Amino acid sequence: MSREPLIIEPRDGSAANAALILLHGLGADGNDFAPLLPALNLPKGLALRCVLPHAPQRAVTVNGGMRMPAWYDILAMDLSREVDEAQLKASAGYVHELIDAQRAAGIDSRRIVVAGFSQGGAVAYQAALSYPEPLAGLLALSTYFATADSLQLAAANRGLPTAVHHGTFDPVVPEQLGRAGYEKVRELGVPAEYRRFAMAHALCPEQIGVIGDWLGQRLG
Repeated sequence: MSREPLIIEPRDGSAANAALILLHGLGADGNDFAPLLPALNLPKGLALRCVLPHAPQRAVTVNGGMRMPAWYDILAMDLSREVDEAQLKASAGYVHELIDAQRAAGIDSRRIVVAGFSQGGAVAYQAALSYPEPLAGLLALSTYFATADSLQLAAANRGLPTAVHHGTFDPVVPEQLGRAGYEKVRELGVPAEYRRFAMAHALCPEQIGVIGDWLGQRLG
């Protein structure tokens, strides 16, 4: 990945004691979720560093080959979400590098959450569940589990707390895909919870509160 990620340190200036790696969706970049952080209302004492990486520019087949920020190529927009799995797994490998960098900076892997929205969520599934050291949690937002049939689940993350959120009228990623991803995770034996929100392909205020509470439980 060519661009360095956007890194937002704890607002109070204290040294970070936990990290959230949050991947944006197709056509966006890491700045997309920067406004989210102040709204999370995290508990005092949780000094969270947020790592917001930027996907590289690449041609996207379903958008007529137009180049845009993308974690991987999407080959067809049917319900199976046919994707370039090699590109997706390469992006997951990049997320592993970001986790390693946080560990090298002194943050225990068990205090690192991996999260992603839409296309970024598909990468988050792969990255978190295949990482060889235990993580704090996985947050899958309005997304799908594209590599469910090929994932090599890491023994260290068989018990990874996982939260899957989806909008009830999402026109981009149908809710049935989000629900199917949740069910696949459960089939792997990974503890997961599923939440529905009255929204389209986005985040909503109620959900942001739920995310803040969940991060507090995982990292507080």
